[in-house]
This record gives sequence, C-alpha cells and structure tokens, in this order.
Amino acid sequence: MMDTLVDENVNKDKGRLTLPPILFGTSGLGNLFVSLDASAKRAIVKACVDLSPHPVVFDSAGKYGAGLALEVLGSSLRSLNVPPDQVIISNKLGWYRTELKTESPTFEPGIWMDLKNDAVQKISYEGILACFEQGNALLNGYIPQMVSVHDPDEYLAKAENEAHFQSLYHNVLEAYRALIGLKEAGVVKAVGVGAKNWKVIRQIAADVDLDWVMIANSMTIKQHPQDLLEFISGLHEKGVLVINSAVFHSGFLVGSNYYDYQLLNPNAPETKELYAWREAFFHLCADYNLRPATVCVQFAWKIPGVSSVALNTTAAHRVKENLEHIHADIPAAFWEKMILAGLLEPDFHRLVIPG
Repeated sequence: MMDTLVDENVNKDKGRLTLPPILFGTSGLGNLFVSLDASAKRAIVKACVDLSPHPVVFDSAGKYGAGLALEVLGSSLRSLNVPPDQVIISNKLGWYRTELKTESPTFEPGIWMDLKNDAVQKISYEGILACFEQGNALLNGYIPQMVSVHDPDEYLAKAENEAHFQSLYHNVLEAYRALIGLKEAGVVKAVGVGAKNWKVIRQIAADVDLDWVMIANSMTIKQHPQDLLEFISGLHEKGVLVINSAVFHSGFLVGSNYYDYQLLNPNAPETKELYAWREAFFHLCADYNLRPATVCVQFAWKIPGVSSVALNTTAAHRVKENLEHIHADIPAAFWEKMILAGLLEPDFHRLVIPG
C-alpha cells in the first residue's frame, strides 16, 4: 500500500478530517458518457482498493447514473469483502432514484448512458433524508461517512425571482439542518457541499458550519480566478477541507470533446479559442514529455488550501496512473513556459514554481 500518501496528507491539512491526496470519483460507475460492463466496473473498484492507502475514499452521488454508481460501488465492495472500516464513502445527496418512464432519463439528458432509472431532485429536510436512506440501500449496507447537498447551485438556478430564490435557499438550509442532525447523532462524520458554481458554495459556507467542500470545474489549469483562490485559502484557515474535482473539465483537457458536461463542436466559431488553448497546452506538454493529465492534477493539487483531488476513471489500469500524478516531477521551466505562452496567469508563478 502507498502509505506515504497518508503521511503527506496529514502534514498538509490539520482540519477536522483526514483525506488522502487522491479520492476516487465514481461517475464512471454510473455510465457517464460511456456504458461499462459489470466486470470492468468491479475491476476499477478493485484497483482503487488494492492500490490506494486505506481507508480508500470514494466520492459518489445519487445523481450518478440515477443511483447506479452507488449500487455498483456497494455491490463491488461487498463482493471484494472490503470491511466497512477500510473505506470512506462520500455521498452527495439531493437526487432520488425514480422509475424511468421515458425513452431516456430526464435529468442531464445526453450524458448518462443505458440507464434503467430516472432521478429527481429532492432538496428539503425530508427530501435529503429520503436520499440518504435510499443511498444507503443502494450501497448494500455501506454507510457514507461524508454527506453533502449536491448541486445546490443548479437547484437555486431555477429561481424565477428573488422571493422564489429565498424560498429555494430556505430548502437548502433545511436540508443542511437534516444533515447536521445526522452528524450530531453520530450517523455520519462530516457535512459538506458539492457544486460547480463556487459562489453558491461561498454563500452556503457563510450560513452553514461545513467540514468540507467539493469545487467542480472551477479551479483548474484552464481557469483559476483570483477570488476563488482567496476563498479556498479562507476555508483552509477555518479547517474546512477543500476537494478539487472535475479538473479536466469533463475530459476536455485530456482530449475529449466534452467540456463541463457539454458536447462541443470543434468546428464551431465559439469553440475556436478553447481548442486553440488545448492545442498549445498539448504541444507544450509534448515538448517536456509530460502527460496533460499529470499537469492538470499537479496544478489542481498545488493550490494552497486544496486537500485532495477527486479523479474519475473508466479504466482500471488508469487508477495507478491517477495515484502517481501527485508524485510527478514537473520542471520549473515548464511552468515558466506556460506563463510565457499565456496559458497560465502570471500570479500563479509563486504557486507552481519552487522557490
């Protein structure tokens, strides 16, 4: 086992939780973009368990494949005879599995493949508890230690006016009241939030005593706003652990045509600049014999205050690669060239270049 990862993590973060640098996302187990067979999914879970320090940490959600990811994770852990104390599961709550009544799922159409169920959003006191109970059943008896409200930004974006927004936000706070009740009762250990719009995370963090946050698509080598950097630093000072996720922008930064869960047209005028950035990035990585994925993870990990990076995979052999990204040696000259090429903001010079 790669126990050194745990030691590095303890030295980096002194918060209320201890997490390794790499967490394993499970959206691939829920057929995100591609449908895998059962044996391939079990092999992914097995590789995570075998190669990572224990307890191994999985991040999942009822939204991932309308609960399919939870179901596959639980059944795989059970078949591998993984003791509950050797695994930490984060279940991001707010989406509830329902019967599939249409040809394809109605939530996030076009990105989840071959599903047999649909999902609806339930964010309220009662709704979040219903999601928690359903998630536990799908996990085949494994109880998540980390829970959160998932996609509160999408939920709040439904607001038609200010009064409607306040009503929806009240539901979000009620959901947190339920989750904090679970923590106080000793049912779970930590309460957090997972969202793509980091400003919604900031708003919630001002009203709720969070243990951890997961920021998606926001703090990456492609985009890294200064105000988000300051927010992450402030969370770290309060002992809140920050998990950086979706650091490849749904795979775009490593070659996919999906960007933030949307399929792009490479020939469309509005995507020209984005593809030009990636081409220049790929060329620079090739010049230094670096894998783009490694560079993306290293950058995401170097952000002060970030405790862990969540990585998803649809291939078991990539689990080892994902764990190795943290330890890669990227020369200072590469980061210098990134800045000179306009691919990285100059302010990040001190963050990525030693000394």
